Amino acid sequence: MTPLFIDMKVQKLVEHAEIPERAHKWDAGLDLVATDMYHDREYGFVEYGTGIAVEIPKGYVGLLFPRSSVSKKDLQLANSVGVIDSNYRGEVKLRYRHTDDPESSDVYSVGDRVGQLVLVPCPQVRTLEVEKLSDTSRGTGGFGSSGT
Repeated sequence: MTPLFIDMKVQKLVEHAEIPERAHKWDAGLDLVATDMYHDREYGFVEYGTGIAVEIPKGYVGLLFPRSSVSKKDLQLANSVGVIDSNYRGEVKLRYRHTDDPESSDVYSVGDRVGQLVLVPCPQVRTLEVEKLSDTSRGTGGFGSSGT
């Protein structure tokens, strides 16, 4: 199978910014490196700038995820998954909440890989109001309905 390649334009907003790239050829995410960090002690978060802006191709969405190394830090991505729409042109930033005391938290430093960007196809969706949805074996079963 031939791999699918799409082009994503990247603009360095600061000279020392790093162009996102995969650590390994078949990784899903492009690693994002911090060029600066800002601690907000009042609201308990740390925000990392990447010094880059991206042009997500139309028909795709950029999803920002933490790297698995976040499990070794006292951080949790504040919005669970970041969304970069194809018409956004600002700096890519990641905001983490402290999971421990902000004064003693183990956090990423400037120059560290602080997250990953995954591009995913995003279809244009038309919503259709209906009187009734189709039946399924699950039905309206919600949280935990399929077992533990």
